[in-house]
Amino acid sequence: MASSSVSLSQQLLCHSNRKPLLSSSFVGGLRGALTFHSLYSSRKYRKSFISQSNFTLRPVSSSDSSVASPLHALIFDCDGVILESEHLHRTAYNDAFAHFNVRCSPSEVLNWGEEFYDVLQNQIGGGKPKMRWYFKEYGWPSSSIFETPPTNDSDRAKLIDTLQDWKTERYKEIIKSGTVEPRPGVLRLMDEARAAGIKLAVCSAATKSSVILCLENLIGLERFKNLDCFLAGDDVKEKKPDPSIYLTAAKKLGVAATNCLVVEDSVIGLQAATKAGMSCIITYTSSTANQDFKDAIALYSDLSNLRLRDLEDLLRRVVLAN
Repeated sequence: MASSSVSLSQQLLCHSNRKPLLSSSFVGGLRGALTFHSLYSSRKYRKSFISQSNFTLRPVSSSDSSVASPLHALIFDCDGVILESEHLHRTAYNDAFAHFNVRCSPSEVLNWGEEFYDVLQNQIGGGKPKMRWYFKEYGWPSSSIFETPPTNDSDRAKLIDTLQDWKTERYKEIIKSGTVEPRPGVLRLMDEARAAGIKLAVCSAATKSSVILCLENLIGLERFKNLDCFLAGDDVKEKKPDPSIYLTAAKKLGVAATNCLVVEDSVIGLQAATKAGMSCIITYTSSTANQDFKDAIALYSDLSNLRLRDLEDLLRRVVLAN
């Protein structure tokens, strides 16, 4: 990284407990530091780009349509794609910090604010890595788990494991409440792919138990059981943006990476997919809309107007272009 680049530590230097967490001017500079493409980070361009709720696909030419569909596997991320979940995760983390009286400073219980968490979750995948990074940067906390901050690796791992386990259970309670619905278009695309004989997978960096609960409640038990591949953060050693989870999925599916299409919502997921040699479309959320998605083959505000044939056309054009 060039010396002029802003590190994640610098981006998050404003302590998450303070209110307001980040000034509007600092947030603007912070977001500009998140590896934006120079053109994309232009305010005028970004406004025009993001205002398009969906790309308009040109009609497929006869030469294009003569190429057999290269789409053999459709792979969904879970959080942010199947459900817009980051505010739910943040709530669960803060509930865990309050439950265990987690304090990085003596005066305040740890609380991750919305703007802070948007930056954190878009830079570090997985709950345990988020907490581990945070505690290394801001100091290991006191808590009802350890009265004094843990100083050895074993106790620190126990602290993180305990917090993550409790947070996961709290997140499950939120999902079970019946107030959470899948994002528009997801179920229809899954059903179209299944009917067309295209393999379906879900690959999430979250803990397996929380993803299973989300899928059972949001896509339904039958769709979940019929997935050709399901991988969670527990199944791979390295989290996104490392490509391990997608490389593992391709192997389990028996499908070449070039014949897979990934649906992601963040630049972390996009990087994982492209590093695995897969094409990726983005369905962004309010917390990821300003990220640099220049390597995606298409960008959508949601999947409500997208059909399977559109995805096949997109991937077909990638094949023809190469």
